[in-house]
Amino acid sequence: MKRVLLGISGGIAAYKSAELVRLLRKNDYEVRVVMTHAATQFITPLTLQALSGHAVHTQLLDANEENAMGHINLARWADLFLIAPASANCMAKLSLGLADDLLSTLYLAAECPVYIAPAMNQAMWNKPVTQENLNRLKQHKVNVIGPEAGSQACGEVGYGRMTEPSDVLAQLKTLNAPQLLLNKKILISAGPTREALDPVRYITNRSSGKMGYALAQQAQLLGAEVTLVSGPVQLTAPNNTHILHVESAAEMYAVILQQVAGQDIFISAAAVADYTPDNVQTEKIKKQGNNTQLSLCKTQDIVASVANLTNKPFTVGFAAETHNLEQYALDKLQRKNLDMIAANWVGHAEGGFDSAYNALQVYWQNGQKTFTMTDKTQLASQLLTLIAERLDA
Repeated sequence: MKRVLLGISGGIAAYKSAELVRLLRKNDYEVRVVMTHAATQFITPLTLQALSGHAVHTQLLDANEENAMGHINLARWADLFLIAPASANCMAKLSLGLADDLLSTLYLAAECPVYIAPAMNQAMWNKPVTQENLNRLKQHKVNVIGPEAGSQACGEVGYGRMTEPSDVLAQLKTLNAPQLLLNKKILISAGPTREALDPVRYITNRSSGKMGYALAQQAQLLGAEVTLVSGPVQLTAPNNTHILHVESAAEMYAVILQQVAGQDIFISAAAVADYTPDNVQTEKIKKQGNNTQLSLCKTQDIVASVANLTNKPFTVGFAAETHNLEQYALDKLQRKNLDMIAANWVGHAEGGFDSAYNALQVYWQNGQKTFTMTDKTQLASQLLTLIAERLDA
């Protein structure tokens, strides 16, 4: 049983810590909780004590400790130290090595892996000094989970939301998993493409890029060296990922064919346009009549081109379908000479394009596996584990 020391700093996201303790216990982690004084203003120690099954620690100097060195005892007890939420103030103290309360002192005393899940207002997160503190913590080998973008308790929108407890748990599991893809080079495409009609308009699709970015993040955690070729999306690339931005299908084709040499795995998660305008107008097309026609030509098939190279990498395609999912996926697997294809429904009530959730039906020669609906971070981890198994096979 893994022993988790959970540190809770002061912020409204402290309410998520109760669910985090519950999930950790449910997944066979033993949990001890440490709270700052500010954290106790948002959620009571009694709540965390009831959920963890252990007394909550709040005092640096505790006369009830046998040797009055609770910070050393707790630090040595833990297999990993998770601070969630980690406020801007908490991150600043840790990055500078300050130790004026139990939580910050435990950070200095801990010899186990340390993880933080930042949570703060978007302006505080974007402040240069916070980013400097973040980078300093990363240099000190602190693992960072999140934060996410979205609406915040203050009413503002942006990055700074603490990662949801279920996603924190999923990333903890991945971060502590065997390095299944250690030293493997993985090329991943993500997001949509935009095919210009004129200087104002373009043809595109509803892909958000979330699946490709989740794959890049999880591949890195599994030890891979990741190159991400991304269409236009509203996402932040995972840390230490080599990212190349493109816009059109032709640009994505050129960059991927340029980058593919020496790669062990290529995952084509991008939703590349099948057709592009014959001619891009240099001036805005004016409205004329009740009807108009567009002349389109076929784009180059990126995943098929990679899969038919002489020294091809292990090539994984994606198939987003509204009907006959298995039939179309198996056809693409054979016709494009793929090693694996991950098929998913689109146009349904949940999952797929522009969603944080998805489900996959994965096929390869003489085999298949179903991954049920879950968040894309967890799904990416499951798919990469399967790819690592098939690569070894």
